[in-house]
Amino acid sequence: MNYNFDEIIDRRGTSCLNTDGFREYIFHADENMKFPFADDEFIRMWVADMDFATPDCIIDGIKKRLDRRIFGYTRIFGDEYYNAFRAWTEKMYGWSFQREQLYPSPGVIPALYELTGYICGPEDKVLMMTPSYAYFKYAADHNDIGYVYSDLVDRNHNGYYEIDFDDFRKKAADPAVKLFIFCNPHNPTGRVWTEEELRKTAEICFENNVMIISDEIHCDLLRSGLTHTPLAKLYPDSDQIITCMAPSKTFNVAGLQFSNIIIPNRKVQEMCQKYHSFDVNPLSLAGAQAAYEGGYDWMIELRKYLDGNFAYVKECLNEHLTKAVFRVPEATYLGWVDIGEYIDKDENIPLLFANKAGVLLEGGNMFVHNSDTYIRLNVACPRSVLKEGLKRICSVLSEEN
Repeated sequence: MNYNFDEIIDRRGTSCLNTDGFREYIFHADENMKFPFADDEFIRMWVADMDFATPDCIIDGIKKRLDRRIFGYTRIFGDEYYNAFRAWTEKMYGWSFQREQLYPSPGVIPALYELTGYICGPEDKVLMMTPSYAYFKYAADHNDIGYVYSDLVDRNHNGYYEIDFDDFRKKAADPAVKLFIFCNPHNPTGRVWTEEELRKTAEICFENNVMIISDEIHCDLLRSGLTHTPLAKLYPDSDQIITCMAPSKTFNVAGLQFSNIIIPNRKVQEMCQKYHSFDVNPLSLAGAQAAYEGGYDWMIELRKYLDGNFAYVKECLNEHLTKAVFRVPEATYLGWVDIGEYIDKDENIPLLFANKAGVLLEGGNMFVHNSDTYIRLNVACPRSVLKEGLKRICSVLSEEN
């Protein structure tokens, strides 16, 4: 490999959420909360950013912009950024879009909050599939809008989730449902939806006049050999699909707070023109453009490294936690593991592993519904860190039983 994904980088003291903010985020506590482990002894496998250095092309792009020495109000002018991102989507997915449909946002989450308010009224509802990234629900809560969910099903209890189309159709037929927030690929289960699944989902929404926001932030992080299909690619003439993509997950630049929202719907565009802020951080813009212009080789090697990490997770769990249910995800760097045979349903999972293993991770109850007894493991870390974390997790669950 040309890139050192085994390098251990100390992130403490950088106002990093992963290292410096875990008490507040996971445990809703302050710095006085104590554990049997010192902070620098924790293995961190929770929040969805990576412990890998951001690729040099991005750092160089930001340095080049820094050399210009003035960081005033900035917006996307000209075609340079659009051309870089469009070239990426054409190369990766065989999909493109019109420049006027591209809206920058400081993140997919802010975009979800904003768009939900544009699309839904006070009596409307948002539909989502569960387990769900919690911020889909929070987008509804933020706008004082109701929500309804359709549970994904693991028919053979082997970690492979499918859409319950009978239930989804029933939920989408509710006249109050005006918006479906779709995760493609899916977080936390790691599914890469097939074209058949995508078409069936979209057509149910179209039949019921339900607009779709397709959150595709994990679209580049696939297992080697798999491909992602943007939902909007299948319906190039539809204006009912809003697509959300970003360099943040792919290149480990979540802190730069920059995302791409592709909006073909004229009414939503008009709302954005009236209320949306088009200002962007100049360093974030420079970093995003550099990522799409020069980050492909780094991303391919990242995929291979993650393939190896997931192979190790599978091997370890098969050997030491034979009752755990885990399937290598088709996408993301997040493992979804059912440990229900080892813990009580009401167990405070994050607290259990923090206190007994010195491992920080997220429990299934953070994913709205249909997720009790699960843990989400972030494996985007050096192999040595992953091995130590899994060793501790297996040790605790073995002791518990």
